[in-house]
Amino acid sequence: MSDLPKAYEPQAVEAMWYDAWLKGKCFEADPSSDKPAYSIVIPPPNVTGILHLGHVLNNSLQDILARRARQTGHEVLWLPGTDHAGIATQAKVERELREKENLKRREMGREAFLQRVWEWKDKHGGIIIKQLKRLGCSCDWSRERFTMDEDYTRWVSQVFVDLFKEGLIYRGKRMVNWCPVSLTALSDEEVIMTPQRSKLFTMKYELADAPGEFLQIATTRPETLMGDVAVAVNPKDPRYASYIGRKVRRPFPAAEIPVIADDHVDIEFGTGALKITPAHDKADFEIGLRHGLAIIDVLHADGRICCPECPELDGLDRFAARKKAVAMLEERGLLLKEEEYENHVGFSERANVPIEPRISMQWFLRYPCVDEAAAAVADGDIAFRPERWQKTYAHWMENLQDWCISRQLWWGHQIPVWYRKDKLEALKDAEALGMDDLDQGDIHVGVEPPADESEWVRDEDVMDTWFSSWLWPFATMAGVGEESTLLKKFYPTRDLVTGPDIIFFWVARMIMAGYRFAGELPFKNVYFTSIIRDLKGRKMSKSLGNSPDPIDLMDRYGADALRFGLIRIAPVGSDIRFDEVQIEEGRNFANKIYNACRFRQMAGTELKVISSETVVRPHHVDIMAKVDDLAENLQAAYAEYRFGEVAHLLYEFLWNEFCDKFLEAVKADLRESATPAARDATLGVFDAVMAKYLQLLHPYMPHITEELSLKMGYVAEGEFLMQKELPAEPLVPRREVRDAMQAKASAVYDAAGRLRNLKAEYHVATRRDVRFVVKGAPAWLPDETDTLALLVGAEKIDLDATYEAPKGTPASLTGLGEFYMPLEGLIDVEAEKDRLGKEMEKIRKEVAKSESKLGNASFVERAPAEVVEQEKSRLDEWKTKLGQLQEMLEALG
Repeated sequence: MSDLPKAYEPQAVEAMWYDAWLKGKCFEADPSSDKPAYSIVIPPPNVTGILHLGHVLNNSLQDILARRARQTGHEVLWLPGTDHAGIATQAKVERELREKENLKRREMGREAFLQRVWEWKDKHGGIIIKQLKRLGCSCDWSRERFTMDEDYTRWVSQVFVDLFKEGLIYRGKRMVNWCPVSLTALSDEEVIMTPQRSKLFTMKYELADAPGEFLQIATTRPETLMGDVAVAVNPKDPRYASYIGRKVRRPFPAAEIPVIADDHVDIEFGTGALKITPAHDKADFEIGLRHGLAIIDVLHADGRICCPECPELDGLDRFAARKKAVAMLEERGLLLKEEEYENHVGFSERANVPIEPRISMQWFLRYPCVDEAAAAVADGDIAFRPERWQKTYAHWMENLQDWCISRQLWWGHQIPVWYRKDKLEALKDAEALGMDDLDQGDIHVGVEPPADESEWVRDEDVMDTWFSSWLWPFATMAGVGEESTLLKKFYPTRDLVTGPDIIFFWVARMIMAGYRFAGELPFKNVYFTSIIRDLKGRKMSKSLGNSPDPIDLMDRYGADALRFGLIRIAPVGSDIRFDEVQIEEGRNFANKIYNACRFRQMAGTELKVISSETVVRPHHVDIMAKVDDLAENLQAAYAEYRFGEVAHLLYEFLWNEFCDKFLEAVKADLRESATPAARDATLGVFDAVMAKYLQLLHPYMPHITEELSLKMGYVAEGEFLMQKELPAEPLVPRREVRDAMQAKASAVYDAAGRLRNLKAEYHVATRRDVRFVVKGAPAWLPDETDTLALLVGAEKIDLDATYEAPKGTPASLTGLGEFYMPLEGLIDVEAEKDRLGKEMEKIRKEVAKSESKLGNASFVERAPAEVVEQEKSRLDEWKTKLGQLQEMLEALG
């Protein structure tokens, strides 16, 4: 045992221990181990990312699971890595090139641009990994993966090739989310629906067969009316029954378009008549398909208007065109009104501009192993926690739409399809490509390029980032077709910790990929983390300024404090209301543990061990039994993934049971006047309990528990607490001994609380010269009166079965008998009577005021019900207090 410094400095201790764990290879998994396997893969953060509170929560939970698994005898693989984040990374590099060198990527060419991206990744891409290490994450960093690694890239290409040859991947023109800044298709996950104050414009289209008669239409997008090919009304809407089948005049460019009937039209929205622009709205596109309508695209890829037939608008930015189109309608007398309108608009997550629904030639995937993936969750082979997410998952699986897997980027996994140069234009424009094209030699689909590569041109698009990350659980453990020892040992993984916002985009897809390419499910449990909000209930965001930097928090409070404080307020299935006070409490908790150990060292630095000869007292057995109970309760909470409950149990034991009760009860044993036997017994119990407790706490606060375990002598120099398995045997094995001793300790603690309250009632709480006399005490109490006096803060406790208390002596009935507190010499009885009388007089006035209010019929009838009830409750409280003071006054004689 070595001396602890006066103050705990978490930053220095945490850095020292993390370095020691790395040097000791404590995190590295051994696939040849005969221990049972436990594995978990990190949800790969974007290589562009920096740590935020969501990462802290997610990765702290994973670290807890990994460290707990090591303690329970498992060989643990926590496999880390990062995602190449196609759009985000390319956008950062393009912006840097533009701002610093005035360069555009197409001016550089693909190869030169990608070289710059790799340089950027090598320079900046490891920031979040360093921050995860700062948090204490025990990942196997020797197996860190990146989704653009050579082996991983081969996996991505092979999966594309296999699915294409199965007929599950195809190319076609479909409606997609389009970012006019990044110039690429986006997944739904990359579109943020944002509330907007828009304008709703009501205009009119003249009926072709009835000049002067008009059909009114409401729209938020008049700039796209050049692409209108119909006006739709609901067939159940009686207002428009006579219009169906007729035609109206589109104002510019002038054309006659039909009025059609479709159930999709909302009768209540706007005028109930909807202009149909299939090229620029997903719902309109579906209506167009149902009715065989033409598709007219009036936008360039960058959001500018493309309509030479309408020169006033052609080439304008879409928002400038909106204003111009409104002005043109007004000039023609076709604009009836414009009004404020609240709606939700999809914004590109990366470019922060409104997306455009757009018809585009893209690669799509029909999902494999859908039935297996749906059944895995429905049948419980994969458990979702909380369970309610099962319904969300099932709903999505039942309504699958083909996945747009291509992106118009350069950074990412390039589509492994090559086109013959001599047929390039025809192949690019082809509505579909399939096995016939492959068999005829017009296209090449493969992991490797064709032998005569100079005669071919590769598809320029890359794959959606999610297309690589859906392979994460198995592609990180082995190469294509490889039966690696790592894969055999650790796949399938045990747990996945992730956010519910990517249940479709990642979780569901990984399950399907696991069944299709690894032959079984990828994980057995999915724990969905909470959303972290501020105290007002708002989501954390930089724009709101309510998202604290976790690195700053760790600098102020320590990583352990941040981990413990955050998880302690993380209820299963509910959002977290973040308050920095909780992190401060985490730091205070760390200091409490540290100071308890320093208090122990003040009584000696020699490790003590209890044996069968050690004479233990009830409070000794009680605290050992309680740490045994703690271990059992934690095991039950871990089994149900109740992480917040684990933190609460750890906190309550240390603060309330160990420090507030046990340490107070044994202070006399640690004084110089104590016998060596009493001192050694207490120190031995302290060491046994604290050694076990630090192990139990370790997954949550790994750094301080390693530090204290070494300094207290609970682990030997050169050993690590994180590698020690939890003891199988309890500290108190004999139940009959335990129960009897705990009953005594409980009775003493309960009586001490009652007697402290009695002292407080008579304003002698801080006095140490108080004497108590007890009648009807159990036979064993004489052995515990010194402990009881210490807990109460009394000079002594006398046992006197025949004691006759003078009139007015305060008393308290406890489980240990009836206790009396003689007041001679403690208080001035007459002064106390006077004080009580004055206090009672004040309360009588409050009682009278309250009774007067409640006796006023006007108040009772007119005041809100909750105000009346509050007044009744106050009256009851005043009367109860008055009765208590009356009893105290009478007790003084």
